[in-house]
Amino acid sequence: METHELIKALAADSRRTGVAMNTVWWGAVFVAIVVATTVFFALLGPRPDIASAAQTIRFLFKFVVTIALAASAFGLLRLLSRPETDPRGVLPYLAVAPALVLAGVAIELIVAPAETWSTRLVGTNSLQCLTFIPLIGIGPLALLLLALRHGAPSHPTLAGAIAGLAAGGIAATFYASHCTDDSPLFVVTWYTIAVGVLALLGALTGRHVARW
Repeated sequence: METHELIKALAADSRRTGVAMNTVWWGAVFVAIVVATTVFFALLGPRPDIASAAQTIRFLFKFVVTIALAASAFGLLRLLSRPETDPRGVLPYLAVAPALVLAGVAIELIVAPAETWSTRLVGTNSLQCLTFIPLIGIGPLALLLLALRHGAPSHPTLAGAIAGLAAGGIAATFYASHCTDDSPLFVVTWYTIAVGVLALLGALTGRHVARW
């Protein structure tokens, strides 16, 4: 059987078992959120002033970005688990979260005095951010990679990286409720690096775990 015929056969089989795959994916997401919740509250917990912080746009904007990343990466991951998916046609979905955070950065640079930019970027929790987002996200990443094994991705390394982005979005959403640095400059720098660690780990692991 030629390669393109094999892909078509696997794609047809995937459609026949779509309900089962949906169960696998949503089950993995549910357990991933439970795991992330458990780790977050065991290690950190919400910031003490979360009630007042929730009344500020900058604090809420962090969740808009992180949830957009988690949702778009998860949707893309499900598509990439099918062998017929062409990555070039679906990768633009990932542009939502970067576009949002870059828009936030642009607004911050306009309204904030230039002498405060470096302080806002460095913040006070950069090391904590780089530590706890990967720690909270490692469990969700493992679960998403296990779910990916039930599919047949044609690009396992890319799919693994997207699993890392989805896990990073979940972890960053939880961490954002603890982090007292609300500047988009901080988010675009340190959150991006922390999520990138999970994406790299997902790519390195996915090439072996999700290979078929």
